Amino acid sequence: MSDGSELDDNQPCAVSVTIREAQLQDIKALTEVLTLSFHPTKGWLSFLQPILKLGVYEDLRSRLRGTIPYYCCLVAVETNSTFTNTTEKIIGTIELSLKSGFNCHYLYISNLAVIQSHRRQGIAKQLLEQCEQIASKWGYNTLNLHVLDENYAAKKLYLSNGYQVSDAELTWPSWSLFRSQKLLLQKQIKPHV
Repeated sequence: MSDGSELDDNQPCAVSVTIREAQLQDIKALTEVLTLSFHPTKGWLSFLQPILKLGVYEDLRSRLRGTIPYYCCLVAVETNSTFTNTTEKIIGTIELSLKSGFNCHYLYISNLAVIQSHRRQGIAKQLLEQCEQIASKWGYNTLNLHVLDENYAAKKLYLSNGYQVSDAELTWPSWSLFRSQKLLLQKQIKPHV
């Protein structure tokens, strides 16, 4: 019988979340995060999951291997430390890239995703804030992103973090006869000092 003074070697001693740039060895975990976030496995389209994963994997690999200027993929990594080992798990991601518009270039955020079990814990906010810091270092003072109007959770996240609706456009999803409104959100950020 134990008096409780002994410690279990596998009991977590510390759990932390850090944000860092994605690396090639992260692609498999990133593919899982993105596929589960944007292409859920439930429903009649679940048989397409392996094909979707392959497409996401190849797209990520191409972007991470490339030498695209003004491109950054960030990951949120949860680290669990015990007395005997440390494990890391990718729990979220975001991408930031330079896009070209009519006579201008602008920074665009895409693929913000956090795994279901870690949502509403401030991880998406941390990823957005890190993008702001990078944009500022790159000399840009505006960030842009799109969100579907009916994606209430994402819309709430962006609006509560200072993004404002800049434009709205109607889209016709290929699987539906109903129109969906896509909002362009924009945020002014402070320049890097």
